[in-house]
Amino acid sequence: MLIHPSIEVFKLTETSVKEITLTAYIAGTAEDMPFNYKRKAVLICPGGAYSFCSNREAEPIATCFLAAGYNAFVLDYSVKNRENPGKKFPGQLIEAALAMKFIKDNADKFNIDPNYVFVSGYSAGGHLAASLGILYNSKYVTDAIDMPENYARPAGMVLAYPVITSGEYAHRGSINNILHDESEDAAALDKVSLEKCVDENTVPAFIWHTREDTTVPVENSIMLSAALAKNNIPFEMHIYPYGGHGLSLATPVVGYNRPAIAQWFNDATRWIESIKIKAE
Repeated sequence: MLIHPSIEVFKLTETSVKEITLTAYIAGTAEDMPFNYKRKAVLICPGGAYSFCSNREAEPIATCFLAAGYNAFVLDYSVKNRENPGKKFPGQLIEAALAMKFIKDNADKFNIDPNYVFVSGYSAGGHLAASLGILYNSKYVTDAIDMPENYARPAGMVLAYPVITSGEYAHRGSINNILHDESEDAAALDKVSLEKCVDENTVPAFIWHTREDTTVPVENSIMLSAALAKNNIPFEMHIYPYGGHGLSLATPVVGYNRPAIAQWFNDATRWIESIKIKAE
């Protein structure tokens, strides 16, 4: 599935100090392996507490999806640190929606079925991916980007140890980095507490977490799954009993060797294949 793949970087927009880019990992073809179908695609949002974008949750994830038969795109979104002022919410959500628009606008070029573009996020990137899967048609997005209704909607979301809540079990660093001077404002906190934003239009989800995660408590995923269940949104969740935070693929290529947890990737691709989009 990796016959002559191409890797290309596209600039989506830029801040005063950082270009917001989308790196495309596109499968190639060969004379004895012609393309005769449209591929599904995955938009990847690495973690990093909204202060950096983790390499461990970027290219290694993308190349695994590529090898599994999907075209993959890694979003290098706005972050807040000493070098970058970052953006307040919903800045990163708008960037993710722009990435989704770019992928769908160029579906023919990338040989992608635009109905099957998924989003996958890790830790703080899980918050961003879930934001897109929940708020894709919110005024945050529609006021900022001129595109058809539901155009930024992913087909589903794959979330690994995601930051979800701004409440008791929050990863405070991530929340502070997207709220800036509003990090103690109750209304602002509610806007980024995603378990409170789930509704009947939220996309299906595949979620995994570890019970031992002391950085982003497992309650984040549990609260999201409860909200999905309440709104009758299909989801699959795996909670592994052991293992810390930020495991990515949970394989030696990313510095971990947790075979039981590494099974999540095969489970996620099986789940992706189970998603059927109704024709409009």
